[in-house]
Amino acid sequence: MSKFYARRRLSILGALTALIASVAVLNGPTASAALPTPVSAATARTYLASLTVATESRTGYDRDLFPHWITQSGTCNTREVVLKRDGTNVVQDSACAATSGSWYSVYDGATWTAASDLDIDHLVPLAEAWDSGASAWTTARRQAFANDLTRPQLIAVTDNVNQAKGDQDPATWMPSVTSYRCTYVRAWVQVKYYYGLSVDSAEKSALTSYLANC
Repeated sequence: MSKFYARRRLSILGALTALIASVAVLNGPTASAALPTPVSAATARTYLASLTVATESRTGYDRDLFPHWITQSGTCNTREVVLKRDGTNVVQDSACAATSGSWYSVYDGATWTAASDLDIDHLVPLAEAWDSGASAWTTARRQAFANDLTRPQLIAVTDNVNQAKGDQDPATWMPSVTSYRCTYVRAWVQVKYYYGLSVDSAEKSALTSYLANC
């Protein structure tokens, strides 16, 4: 083989390798695959403009006032449904518990193979909801909020990341994966709008800033 053809072959092989690598990236974990797709940034900005700005109050809050995880079907409760939805090749036993699978946490970019390493995050935390209007709700409405599979409100993420988030809003906590932040704030605003919850001034300022870059 001549040097010319050898170099040409290496060039073609290099191009093919790069193409395969790019396809692998495109087929990797997608930032919004797990969560129901939130409204567009433009719609979120419109929603945000209509939300009431009010001071929050934690008075009387108790997590038990938001019943979860409720049975969704058969032996499967909300947590197990989300684990199945958000994972890849998830196997469940007769009690609906996930016994194997793979989960990509969009907040921090980590991948897990044990369901025990994941929490189901309430994107708008229960305490945050209480502070911004849910204290006036019926128990039935709080239950619906805590188990909502239709809105972009529940997502499986790394457990200690969820615990670090706690009840913080976007003024003080955001996912470390910056490419997911636009999805996160769009979802946040959609949930607050759907449930008629208020925002405080710092929260609105942060949401406005993030949405401006979406």
